[in-house]
Amino acid sequence: MLRVAVESAADLPKKKLGSPDPIASLVFRDEKKKTRSINNEVNPVWNETLQFDLKGVPLDSSSYIDVIVKDYETLGKDKLIGSAKVSLKDLASSQVKSLPVKNLTLVDENGKSIGGTISMTVGYEPPAGAGANPLDQQDGNVGGDTAEGEAGDVPDAGSRGAFTSPGEPGQKLQLRSRNRNNLANKPQDFQIRVRVIEGRQLPGNNIKPVVKVHVCGETHRTRIRKGNNPYFDEIFFFNINMLPSELFDEVISFRVYNASSFRADCLMGEFKLDIGYIYDEQAHCIMKKWILLNDPDDSSSGAKGYLKVSMFVVGTGDEPPVEKKEQDSDKDDVESNLLLPAGVALRWVTLKLKVFRAEDIPQMDDSITQSLKEAFGGEGNKKNLVDPFVEAWFAGKKLCTQIIEKNANPEWNQQLNLQVKFPSMCERIKLTVYDWDRLTRNDTVGTTYLDLTKIASSGGESEEDHPGDEFSARDTGESEMGFLPTFGPCYINLYGSLREFSGLPDPYDDLNLGKGEGAAYRGRILVELSTKLDGKADKSVEEISSDDILVVQKYQRRRKYCLCAVFHSATMIQEPGEPIQFEVSIGNYGNKMDLTCKPLASTTQYSCAVFDGNNYYYLPWGDTKPVVAVTSFWEDISHRLDSLNILLYISNHLQTNISALKFAVQSKATDARLVEIWLKLINQLMEDISSLKIPDLEGKPNLTSLDIQIKKLRDKALEGIMEGAKRLFEEATDVNKCLTIIEGWLEKLRQLAEEPQNSMPDINIWMLRGEKRIAYTRIPAHQVLFSSYCEQACGQYCGKTQTVFMQYPMDSKNGLKIPVKIRVNMWLGLATEEKNFNQYAEGMFNVFAELYENQAQVLGKWGTTGLLNRSKFSDVTGKIKLKHEYFMPPVGWEWEGDWSVDPEKALLTEADAGHTEFVDEVYENETRFPGGEWKLATETYTDVNGEKVLGPKEIECPSGWTWEDNWTFDVNRAVDERGWEYGITIPPDEKPKSWVACEKMYHVHRRRRMIRPRKKIPGAKTADKKDTGNAEGWEYSSLIGWKFHRQQRSSDTFRRRRWRRKMAPAGRVGASAIFKLEGALGVDMESEEKGTKADSSVKQFGANTPMISCTFDRSNAYHLRVYVYQARNLTALDQDSFSDPYVHVSFLHHSQTTETIQSNLNPTWDQTLIFKNVEIYGDPQSLVQNSPVVVMEIFDRDQVGKDEMLGRSTCVPLVKLASGMDGSPKLLWEPVTHKNASAGEILVAAELILKTKGNDTELPLVPPKRGDSLYMVPQGVRPVVQLTAIEVLAWGLRNMKMYQLAPVTSPCLVVECGGERVQTAVIKNMKKCPNFQGNVLFLKVLLPKEEMYTPPIVLKVIDHRPFGRKPVVGQCTITSLEEFRCDPYVTVSEVAMSSKVSLMAASPGHLSVNIDDSRQQLLEAQREKEKETVDWWSKFYASLGQSEKCRPYLDKGYDTLEVYEHELENVKEFMGLTDFCKTFKLQRGKNEIDDEDPNVVGEFKGSFMVYPLPDDPTVLAPPRQFRELPDSVSQECVVRIYVVQGIDLQPKDNNGKCDPYIKISLGKKSVDDRDNYMPLTLNPVFGRMFEITCFLPQDKDLKIAVYDFDLLSRDEKVGETVIDLENRFLSHFGSNCGLAQTYCISGPNQWRDQLKPSQILEHHARWKGLSPPRSEDNGNTLSFNGQLYSLSDFEANKEIHEHLGPPSERIALHVLRTQGLVPEHVETRTLYSSFQPTLPQGKLQMWVDIFPKSLGAPGPPFDISPRKAKKYFLRVIVWNTTDVVLDEKSITGENMSDIYVKGWMQGMEEDKQKTDVHYRSLDGDGNFNWRFVFGFDYLPTEQLCHISKKEHFWSLDKSEFRIPPKLTVQIWDNDKFSLDDYLGAVELDLHHLISPSKSSEKCSLSMLPDGPAHPKSDQYKSLFDQKSVRGWWPCYMEKDGKKELGGKVELTLEIVNEKEADERPAGKGRDEPNMNPKLDPPKRPETSFFWFTNPCKTCKFIVWRRFKWLFIGLVVLILVLLFLGILFYSLPNYISMKIVKPFS
Repeated sequence: MLRVAVESAADLPKKKLGSPDPIASLVFRDEKKKTRSINNEVNPVWNETLQFDLKGVPLDSSSYIDVIVKDYETLGKDKLIGSAKVSLKDLASSQVKSLPVKNLTLVDENGKSIGGTISMTVGYEPPAGAGANPLDQQDGNVGGDTAEGEAGDVPDAGSRGAFTSPGEPGQKLQLRSRNRNNLANKPQDFQIRVRVIEGRQLPGNNIKPVVKVHVCGETHRTRIRKGNNPYFDEIFFFNINMLPSELFDEVISFRVYNASSFRADCLMGEFKLDIGYIYDEQAHCIMKKWILLNDPDDSSSGAKGYLKVSMFVVGTGDEPPVEKKEQDSDKDDVESNLLLPAGVALRWVTLKLKVFRAEDIPQMDDSITQSLKEAFGGEGNKKNLVDPFVEAWFAGKKLCTQIIEKNANPEWNQQLNLQVKFPSMCERIKLTVYDWDRLTRNDTVGTTYLDLTKIASSGGESEEDHPGDEFSARDTGESEMGFLPTFGPCYINLYGSLREFSGLPDPYDDLNLGKGEGAAYRGRILVELSTKLDGKADKSVEEISSDDILVVQKYQRRRKYCLCAVFHSATMIQEPGEPIQFEVSIGNYGNKMDLTCKPLASTTQYSCAVFDGNNYYYLPWGDTKPVVAVTSFWEDISHRLDSLNILLYISNHLQTNISALKFAVQSKATDARLVEIWLKLINQLMEDISSLKIPDLEGKPNLTSLDIQIKKLRDKALEGIMEGAKRLFEEATDVNKCLTIIEGWLEKLRQLAEEPQNSMPDINIWMLRGEKRIAYTRIPAHQVLFSSYCEQACGQYCGKTQTVFMQYPMDSKNGLKIPVKIRVNMWLGLATEEKNFNQYAEGMFNVFAELYENQAQVLGKWGTTGLLNRSKFSDVTGKIKLKHEYFMPPVGWEWEGDWSVDPEKALLTEADAGHTEFVDEVYENETRFPGGEWKLATETYTDVNGEKVLGPKEIECPSGWTWEDNWTFDVNRAVDERGWEYGITIPPDEKPKSWVACEKMYHVHRRRRMIRPRKKIPGAKTADKKDTGNAEGWEYSSLIGWKFHRQQRSSDTFRRRRWRRKMAPAGRVGASAIFKLEGALGVDMESEEKGTKADSSVKQFGANTPMISCTFDRSNAYHLRVYVYQARNLTALDQDSFSDPYVHVSFLHHSQTTETIQSNLNPTWDQTLIFKNVEIYGDPQSLVQNSPVVVMEIFDRDQVGKDEMLGRSTCVPLVKLASGMDGSPKLLWEPVTHKNASAGEILVAAELILKTKGNDTELPLVPPKRGDSLYMVPQGVRPVVQLTAIEVLAWGLRNMKMYQLAPVTSPCLVVECGGERVQTAVIKNMKKCPNFQGNVLFLKVLLPKEEMYTPPIVLKVIDHRPFGRKPVVGQCTITSLEEFRCDPYVTVSEVAMSSKVSLMAASPGHLSVNIDDSRQQLLEAQREKEKETVDWWSKFYASLGQSEKCRPYLDKGYDTLEVYEHELENVKEFMGLTDFCKTFKLQRGKNEIDDEDPNVVGEFKGSFMVYPLPDDPTVLAPPRQFRELPDSVSQECVVRIYVVQGIDLQPKDNNGKCDPYIKISLGKKSVDDRDNYMPLTLNPVFGRMFEITCFLPQDKDLKIAVYDFDLLSRDEKVGETVIDLENRFLSHFGSNCGLAQTYCISGPNQWRDQLKPSQILEHHARWKGLSPPRSEDNGNTLSFNGQLYSLSDFEANKEIHEHLGPPSERIALHVLRTQGLVPEHVETRTLYSSFQPTLPQGKLQMWVDIFPKSLGAPGPPFDISPRKAKKYFLRVIVWNTTDVVLDEKSITGENMSDIYVKGWMQGMEEDKQKTDVHYRSLDGDGNFNWRFVFGFDYLPTEQLCHISKKEHFWSLDKSEFRIPPKLTVQIWDNDKFSLDDYLGAVELDLHHLISPSKSSEKCSLSMLPDGPAHPKSDQYKSLFDQKSVRGWWPCYMEKDGKKELGGKVELTLEIVNEKEADERPAGKGRDEPNMNPKLDPPKRPETSFFWFTNPCKTCKFIVWRRFKWLFIGLVVLILVLLFLGILFYSLPNYISMKIVKPFS
């Protein structure tokens, strides 16, 4: 049983009218249950328990509950308020039985937070016999080494809130949604913001943590703090310009260091994650998440503390969300808010990357040494000139394999062990193959990636559900576990720059680094990835065992594949140049310049391009199409590629149907038609999924673990989509909602169709000129792959002709110019299935062997003697020696016929080929002796080279041509007036080499050019010219290597002719026989025997391979019509702000050009281009599916210079194979692109009609003509039009910039639409009044009925200047007219803005606010008292919900205001404040397409109304829309600007801070608040109000800028925001002054508008055309708009305070607030800078009030001055300590400590205080009676300390910051001659004070909070409430990561304010005044003293006590010894005396 106690919701958004009636629904396993609805409440309390029967099925790790809160509607459908998702993973693990979910964030349909939350508790009783899922438990904590707090037990409370944690159900690792599609592949500006808020549980004792944040080579660090729970609250900005793809792979690293450590490696912990991970989160940010720090070098060390951070990635145009300050960070539950997958612990894993081998690595080193070896007879090996090694990079860790020298196919067989935490925040493993260089930098061979999102899964359901969607794919109930990263064994292909080695720097080297699309194949590497949980690898790099090497052998089994490509056309060539050839390769197979593979028929014949008669060139292949055939060997991965193609087939089908549905919606089709298309879509999808099954994997030889896992994922996802489609089919009601869901399925299918283990290389097609590679394209092999599994498993283009636009490698111009467009038919399949190729093949395949016979002319005779290094017979290049007899047909082929001469026609085109007009030329020559008469020369008529030709009279017009004129002399050259040019002959030349235009005496030769134009007869066929004089098939050239021509000239010295011999397959095997042509055909045996280099050159050029062609016996004639109607939003490329566009339309080898439209960015050509006879070879049926595309290139015609390209577009023609086919093509808007960016749209259609037997009668009627030659778009294709009225409100022009150095003074406006135009009157003087007089214009125009065809409105501003000059000084295009359409018969306000008119005209005396004076004096006393506790900031914080900062305010029932998180203009309800007139930006001049910011030169204020007119002129026209308008004269206004605070400003100083101040400019006035700058802060609290007078509309732009104060240098602008005051003033929403909640005549919320609420309501009624409001019952009720309002209804349950005004005004205000007007508010405006105009530079919270002076004086302004901190004192009396660790040993061996206590308040470390020392504590007791006094500035309302201090002694300003009040108390052991020893500490938060124990015995470590978050208990009290507290607290220190008791301290804590401190003074320590209380010196034991200063006490208490008896014994002993000494000393003398005088 699952029980959910739904408790309450909070802060639900209000409706437009009143509050919602919330009802909560819970959905669990498709079962839905609801609570009751709560009427009219934004904070509903349900307290209901809903139960779900589990039906015996236990919860699994993917279980979840959908929570949906709706607004209950009695009639109609309930409206969604917000939804969320609760993961039940922790309940499933049976670790907890109930799951409290508090303040779960609710989101809207788009996943954005609505600001509301819901709270509930989920209880779980597992079904009988259902234990915990062992796999789920394993996912939690295995091995027991997971650190405390690391296993996140509580799922993310906001799991479906604004910021989801990765890996929870619905957001799986393997299908992690990425919203990167809209980012262009070019460097862009990004801003990364990182806010470090606080740390918790940092390890160590007495530490000083500092955090370093490193991003993209830039590092910022926080201030140094103290303690284990430091509070930082610092924000860092990183401004970056780079490619998005590169940026998302960069890493953000957080490192926490201990600043007090002297070691260099004092790293405490670190955390890393990808920037791309953050970008993929909602709103591109992660807010207030805890990150877990760990030791990067020690995998078993566990958690190293926590950091709370916010991270934002702000791209161009992104708006970062506002970060709300938390109310109580100490109640933050760290585990539930860890940046981790929900319920998953961070685990150490080892990524085991096995790198086996590589192949096909290109040459990377110079071959000088190899050439020397060869020169000295050694063996050269140039192909192995590479020293490869592999580098693996992941999450900042890098490992490399060994280097294998001189090997292009190396075998490393090494395993790289990457130790990482998993799940990781990094997404890609980067594999780079390098070439090792001994001296220089290593060269990059290629780069590839393993994307973890594709090779790992977090388990659970595979469908990403949308909250609240009843139709999204659901969990099928089957528990699917995720899987750790796994891959292969599988080859990964490398792509990059060209393979050919050059000693020069590689211009395409960036491609090898993975930047951009690789142009060429550069090898492949065989790798395997597996993941091992926990544990640690012994070595980072180790050898792979021989067993593993044997196992991987089966994954390298190769099969033969056959590839055939038939080239149908090569067109749109723009540079004819040298002969062109195409090469097709897959991997290295087919690369003719590679030495490693057998020569293959992989290249086409060389051909010369021919002009198409209009603009482009094409290759004249005619009916003989070149063919290439390539055989190659690859692994058989058909089980992967079949699945891939099936999924792509389903998604393409779905995409086609979605496009059709979208088009129907866009063109506003009928509901029946929409339903028909929608049903077709759903049925087709269900049919595709049910009928197309993904291939089974059983029995596949090379299966990997990833194959099996991906198969499971795909099966489950398809099952989910199928179920969702069935539900949608049965229950759907709304097409738009369905469309969103279906597009989600499409995205899902595309993600499923990603195959990470696709080891087959792409097919490369190269275009070569001579031997130089020019352009390429890469086609994925699976797209043309044949499959025998089913038809849908074949590639999309398998055996089909496709159009391919080739591109230049690393094209810097992004496709501006197309090198060539080819149509190619490709087929790829296994050799065992090559017979299937026959069914796809069209035409007859011919195979020829060919060679060239070469001769040179020596002494006038042709022969082989002068051939120099050429052979008598060679290939086409002349470099390879060949002979007839050495050509051998391959196995299975035989000769058909003998060798014959066959000239290549494609290389020898006539000069007039392709032209429709041509000029024949002949030169007439005359000679003379110097000074003589001119006579006809011997060779009178020659060509330009001096070769003899026929005379003019002998030249006949070729058939199919007609003469245009007679022969004339050409005088348009450097000639004299009769056309002669003169020269001098210098022997041995017979003719002059240079010519001049002036005759001199020494000239002996002159000539003139005679020309005669001719024109091709349309439809006539040109007769083939006979090769007169060249029947032997020779081609001639002046020198070897020069271009060949057919006719022999006297200057020719070289000739050649082509010999060919046809081959045929031995058996009847069909077209597939061409795959048997592998290997050499002709080899020069003699050279081979001699061992010369011929063989290598044969291999190098592969020119001895046969030539294959496909011949079509007949072609089909087609008739093409292209309807070019119009374009819109083209780019201005001329200085006059416009372009002169025309279109080149190309189809195959034909092209035509439209007319040029002058000065227009939205041209309407209305032209039909007719291509009468288009020859296309092949089956007409195949054209229906794969028609050639029509390409349109739009150019701007320039009088001088080359025409510039505006963009390119394509269109697929409608193919009609029968003339009677129904349906005409439909005009569609096709996108125009320029350099891969959008550059407008073009409205076109095309139809391709098959002609039958040359019969033109069945073709459609010829369209009507315009002029002599232009055909218009015919009826039936062109849009249906209707007479339409366009009313133009031309209000005025603003901010017009100078034009040609002169101001715009007298402009008028021209409005054009649909060929009609209208013009306003001229503005007399822009400075005095920039508004138009008579500002409504009317335009009748024929507009299309369908909105999608509507032409744009073009606005032109023309300035009237002296001498009749009228330049266009600005223009604007309004694309869509839909927003301006209206129903002219619907009643709108008759008075429009007349309310404003009357307001302005009214006398100020009657409209001023009258406040009753009688109550004034009574309230003065209360007002003064109230000022201390209630201020405007109380109102502000109350509105933000920060009740702890404003409690007395809320208790009084005062107003709150709206705090908008964006600009007021962006609030949806207020329509951008453009309801009266909109602002249109005017542009001018040439607009570079690359420039994202158009050149704005002014603004047009106005609006439009568009409505249909009756066709019958007798019918009465509809009423006009713009009738009474406000007076357009200027108004003087008072503007009040309230600037509240700045948020996250961009730092401008080197210290990462800013010194911001406000600068305001309005018109010519400016206010500079530099004196009040805020030092060293990024979040300044300004609290400033500025009042300025201005004139509207002249001074409409209010600019509020934030500057950074600099003492020495110029102040920098941080950013600026601009407010259009005119829009606010004219708007009907009352945005000039927001409406307060209540009408107060005094107090903190005194009414500040000029008009009373009743007056505003009266004018509002007049504007709406309603009867005026009527007040009744002494103002307590009010009748308005047919409704009766009562004051008691509005003010029920509300506090009635003394400041309220009269009832009549209060009820008027309450009614006004229901009318959707702007409320009293604070808006959040984004600041922008001109240096980075697309990136926000911070935000400003502010608002503006506008008061026209004509309405009288406004009310008093608000005082928003920042709150001032109050002085408080913390008095801490240290009484005693006990149980202190005895850290020292005395000289007598006793354990003792010299104890003292140290204390400070956080942030005020410089005011550390310490007690005196209690010496020689032998039992851990210490007595002090010592007082600490800490003074601090405190904000009671915010409960924060205000710290102000200099960071460095050289700092100019004090830094200000606010931190929670915390006291740190430490116990130390005093040492005189060494550093003092730290014994323990305790940190006391004065707001959440740990309750002390009354006695030391009860004081223990259990009093301290265990986890990083304090448990929510009543044992914590605020010292500010208690005022004083006394008791014992434990002090602890950390040892080996555990807390140990270091002692106990008895303290008295007392808080006093400044006044109390003066009244009850107390000194520090025991100094005077020693009172309150008086502290007597402590009664310490006599043993407590310092031995050095008290020798007597030392003797008494140290020496005597312990060694008393020793001393006594010593004294006795000394006395005895002294006695004995004296005795022995005196005895001899005494004895002798006794002997001498015995009796004396």
